[in-house]
Amino acid sequence: MHRANRYITSLFLTAALAAPVALMASPAPQEDHNQNRVYDKQHKDYHNWNDNENKAWGQYRTENHKDSREYSKANKKEQSQYWNYRHAHPDKD
Repeated sequence: MHRANRYITSLFLTAALAAPVALMASPAPQEDHNQNRVYDKQHKDYHNWNDNENKAWGQYRTENHKDSREYSKANKKEQSQYWNYRHAHPDKD
């Protein structure tokens, strides 16, 4: 009986010591679960595609007299031209 108490006590002690470590190891929730990142091959950087980027894409299309279409449907050359435009026209903070 004494041996069983020792075994149960050591299990509880192990659980009590391991619980905080297990909680710290869990990943923290992120704010935006639907994050869409686009890689700019020429400039070797990533851009988060959000509403702001969507507006800039529309402005780029208008300024260059191009028809309206989604960025994802544009060909690689046009996407590259867009990122050149974006690096030349950064957001005003």
